[in-house]
Amino acid sequence: MRQIARWFAIALLSAAATNAAAAADTIYPRGIRVGIVPMPGLQQSTAFLGFETADHGVKVLVSELPGPAFGQVDAAFKAAPEGSLGNVKPEKIETAAGNGYFTAEDAMVGPDKVRRYSLIVPGGKLFSGYVAVQVPAVEAKTYSDDAVKKMLSSVSVRQQVPVDEQVAQMPFKIRELADFKTVRTLAPGAALLLTDGNEEAVETGPFMVLGLIGSVPEKTDDRARFAQQAAEAIPGLRDSKITMSEPIRIDGSPGFETRVNGVSGKDNTPVTVVQWLRFGGANVAMRVIGSSPKDQWETAFPRFRKVRDGLQPR
Repeated sequence: MRQIARWFAIALLSAAATNAAAAADTIYPRGIRVGIVPMPGLQQSTAFLGFETADHGVKVLVSELPGPAFGQVDAAFKAAPEGSLGNVKPEKIETAAGNGYFTAEDAMVGPDKVRRYSLIVPGGKLFSGYVAVQVPAVEAKTYSDDAVKKMLSSVSVRQQVPVDEQVAQMPFKIRELADFKTVRTLAPGAALLLTDGNEEAVETGPFMVLGLIGSVPEKTDDRARFAQQAAEAIPGLRDSKITMSEPIRIDGSPGFETRVNGVSGKDNTPVTVVQWLRFGGANVAMRVIGSSPKDQWETAFPRFRKVRDGLQPR
């Protein structure tokens, strides 16, 4: 229950719509699978994934949680329907995404009173939908409990995000996807996954992670150490051993290539991993990670290079 309470505390801070009605006006914040029909007066935020008023007073945060999150909330509610999550009792409501759990509570932000709301809905095995709303007390008449609840009932989910939409959010241009079957945003505007395998077990096939890494050193000798440390810290890679690490040029820019052998996944799949760092300005490097089962490495590596060579700074 404590874990569930933390999910509901993530917040920034009745009539249910039919699927057809919600879908017509649903807006999905950039790169994610959770959408909503925002209340009048709300516009998409440029500071976070969601919506806000022009004065930034009312905020609606839209996000994804891990797949099991909704199931755990649902199981806890069914086990103790009269119970609560911390000091907040959830209410079951119908949404365009299916039955969800809604909470409302009063809170303080500095000296100001606010009303906070949250909603969690099912998304499938891979994610759960989550929406958090914060309304200042001075806006309570315009953005009432009923109005917020009606908006939350419009929440819907999509199983796929258009590839072009995901790629457009990245801080660099991606000109080549090398026929990877699935493209999935790991962190909006920050990291992208390309994979051939099942998303629940990506290590069973070749996959890549594209993103940026900060706080990179300027000196070549320091970069060598930095590249090795970054490779050793690749999430999900165990019993790792660096087999090669050397400076290279990537499209005329200084870079570093590091290769690692290790195991990954619940079945301890033997994998070979390559990490490329492409150094640029502002103390940031473009980071490209390609991982493949050892028996698929020979065909996977040229695809990894194809994607790497198609990346360009924006």
